[in-house]
Amino acid sequence: MHSRHRGRMLRRVSLILGAAVVASTLAACAGGTGGGSSADHYTDADIEAALQEKTEITVWTWSASLPDVAKAFEEKYPEITVNVENVGTGGDHYNKLQNAIKAGKGAPDLATIEYTVVPQFAPSGALVDLSEFGFDAYEDQFTPATWQNVNVDDKLYELPLNAGPMAMFYNQATFDKYGIEVPTTWDEYLEAARKIHAADPNAYIGADTGNSGLTESLIQAAGGHPFTVDGSDISIDLADEGTQKFTGFYQQMLDEGLLSPVSGWSPEWYAGLTDGSIATLLSGAWMAGTLKSGAPDAAGDWRVAPLPTFDGETGSATNGGGSLAVMDQGKHQLVAAAFARFATLEEGADIALKSGSFPARSSVLESDDFLNTKDDYFGGQEVNKVFTDSLDAVNTDWQFLPYELYAGTIFNDTVGPAFVGEITLADGLLAWQDALLEYGAEQGFTVEK
Repeated sequence: MHSRHRGRMLRRVSLILGAAVVASTLAACAGGTGGGSSADHYTDADIEAALQEKTEITVWTWSASLPDVAKAFEEKYPEITVNVENVGTGGDHYNKLQNAIKAGKGAPDLATIEYTVVPQFAPSGALVDLSEFGFDAYEDQFTPATWQNVNVDDKLYELPLNAGPMAMFYNQATFDKYGIEVPTTWDEYLEAARKIHAADPNAYIGADTGNSGLTESLIQAAGGHPFTVDGSDISIDLADEGTQKFTGFYQQMLDEGLLSPVSGWSPEWYAGLTDGSIATLLSGAWMAGTLKSGAPDAAGDWRVAPLPTFDGETGSATNGGGSLAVMDQGKHQLVAAAFARFATLEEGADIALKSGSFPARSSVLESDDFLNTKDDYFGGQEVNKVFTDSLDAVNTDWQFLPYELYAGTIFNDTVGPAFVGEITLADGLLAWQDALLEYGAEQGFTVEK
């Protein structure tokens, strides 16, 4: 559910998927119900009664923790069997899901849907509005930054399972080697980048060869709000004030060759994280787990700091995250809803937390045990405090496009040339904007700049 998977998803998902989902979305906007049972509202008693009947449900997910969550659920409710199926990661998963939706059969009872994709699937009628089960009453148990991601047009489509608050992961050993203080502003970050690369031409402050998810997160952190969605009305402005703040800073990084040319998730990238020649990562909290598994020999070298800001202004963003959606095709929606609640608010949420998932629940984020946990990989730092503060600083007026999957597939075609110096980043984003406006209009949206 994090950006690694999202990046793969956006590269691999087909344009047919994007068009099919958008078409069904517009049909729903024109008069669909948004999915779900015809009942106005279920009660906890209805859910509890369903859990006492012999029932089998299926969950499609690539999450490594959900099989353990399913086992715990079955132990608590012995009449229920939960089949957890990994039908693919990212694009493979969404393609199979959309094929089932188009066919009108074959969908699971629940499926992992990342926050970026919720606006694309939700209005089509494929997902159940969880308000039907009274789950909208749980709003105060989650952070605003994640709650707004699972609500579309005043309907609740997921209970947040995890969060991806942005932070700056930095290699303390590299910083110490070159006498660099932890940057708190992007100007300081730029100066640190220059100092590292001047001292060693093979060392860089970061690596970025073009990533739509990271670009959107950095625009969000800068206060940008390029996408405005109101039903079938969409406006796109990838030259708004926040976006210009981002491009003004990032263009200097590109012009001066201060970002490593190695691709993320490549062997060279992991080697750079291990030896410190890639000195920072701007990413969601889930990156902590990636560092531990992908660069174990660098244990003790890395630390976590807040994302740098412009002129000291408070601002952050999310990067990654997702949860479980109850599918409209499912024949056991009461049990499916119970499982979604179990996984996000009850015992299952604690299991996910132990696997390294960063929580969205306010009760955990406010607990001393969680905040004061020392992480040996990060030199005994209490990293959860950094992530939690970041989540509180997220600019929550951000919206994703209802064809975010398609947007990711064309990012490298339109914006990618900026990362190799062929065009400016600002021009690349405007080319992306034009392509997104054209596609939206072709799909029947009312679009404007």
